[in-house]
Amino acid sequence: MKLYLDPGHGGSDPGAQGNGLNEKDVTLDIALRIRSILNNQYENVTIRMSRTSDVSKSLSQRTNDANSWGADYFVSIHCNAFNGSARGYEDYIYSGLSNSSQTARYRDIMHREITQINELPNRGKKKANFHVLRETAMPAFLSENGFIDHNSDAARMKQSSWKQKVAQGHANGIAEAFKLKRKPDTGDTLYKVIAGSFQSKKNADDQVNFLQSKGIDSYVETVTISGERWYRVQAGAFSSRDNAEAHLETVKRTGVNGFILAV
Repeated sequence: MKLYLDPGHGGSDPGAQGNGLNEKDVTLDIALRIRSILNNQYENVTIRMSRTSDVSKSLSQRTNDANSWGADYFVSIHCNAFNGSARGYEDYIYSGLSNSSQTARYRDIMHREITQINELPNRGKKKANFHVLRETAMPAFLSENGFIDHNSDAARMKQSSWKQKVAQGHANGIAEAFKLKRKPDTGDTLYKVIAGSFQSKKNADDQVNFLQSKGIDSYVETVTISGERWYRVQAGAFSSRDNAEAHLETVKRTGVNGFILAV
């Protein structure tokens, strides 16, 4: 498939600003990580980017380039800003589309995969009359990955590990939506099955107890992200992605949503 990745803003347009950050820099970092994950891990995917450095590109240049190239999917990466009080993740498709459209079906997959891993409040799936959603000839998706003027969201944006998670969520969604075939495992990566990530230790312990009642071994792993403590429920770790995927399906059959974290 042909994927067009669009890091929002760039060059003379910094985008949203806050906490010492420019949106244009965060979006480019995440988009380059998405490209790297897909190129390294999947077969038969060709990626074109509206920019790969800090240069100016008009909205028309972006959509015209994607249209003339014949992209199968357009993914635009952004960060939000409001008044310093709002935070979280949301995504958009064109307002003229129905919830049963192919674009909406792709977005449902993207939204699920990204919100499972990005550790941000989920502000929901939305629609808008944005140029890059309206003027693209192919299905198009725009993500708003946190609020740059919110202290907690911005602290995450400064962390390479968090931007990698956001990129992985986008890559997982694209791979699932377009049924991309994974390249053979090299044996250098460990695939952890994560069956939930909580800020409450009790909620994490309850998840472990539930999974163990279903015969699935799991335990709580504590991680610190942007100064905040999170409790992850790990339900297995595998050197083979296929084995991890199979175990994840076993976890999901219990009614627990999970994801795979490659380390």
